[in-house]
Amino acid sequence: MSLEQNKLTNSPSSVENQTSVADKLERTSASVNQETPSTVKGQLAELCKALSTKDTSSHIALLRVVQPGLAGLMDGSVSTLAPIFATAFATHRPFTAFLVGMAAATGAGISMAFSEALSDDGALTGRGSPVVRGGITGLMTFFGGSLHTLPFLIADLHLALIVAYIVVAFELVLIAAIRHRYFGTSWWLSMVQVVGGGALVFVAALIFGNA
Repeated sequence: MSLEQNKLTNSPSSVENQTSVADKLERTSASVNQETPSTVKGQLAELCKALSTKDTSSHIALLRVVQPGLAGLMDGSVSTLAPIFATAFATHRPFTAFLVGMAAATGAGISMAFSEALSDDGALTGRGSPVVRGGITGLMTFFGGSLHTLPFLIADLHLALIVAYIVVAFELVLIAAIRHRYFGTSWWLSMVQVVGGGALVFVAALIFGNA
């Protein structure tokens, strides 16, 4: 490094900029931690308040429940389509598809719960208790995966498939509605993205189910 570069690096303005950035990060982290209740009960109360209001002050609290919940719902609704429908197409036994679907939904729920809880403890990001977020993600993943599994309790395969298709369509519209309501995503873009992902997984179900 040249002498000029050393001078620029160690110049007062450079040091001031670095100090300013560090101070901003420290203040931001401190303010986030101050806004976050110290107990799980307090965080749950804050989340309930955030869901019932539209003020910008509850925006961070809203993301603590909506974002992990949406991630779980999307994973459960989409990722479990392939094993459930592939089993139904391959075996022509609705109850077998039901068992596979419930197993897939349970496994996905547990996996997503641990993934969300262990990926961020909330200390620096201010996203709240990892136990709460993990629980929300896991429950929503199980909900999304089990909802379109229930129709396979119907003994008639064709009727079960028709009801399952309707439930899947409802799930995809629900995901698009949540993205539109809380994240400002346009209806058309959200529908294209969600339905596109679901269609790809369904194609995989067709391929493996008819192999």
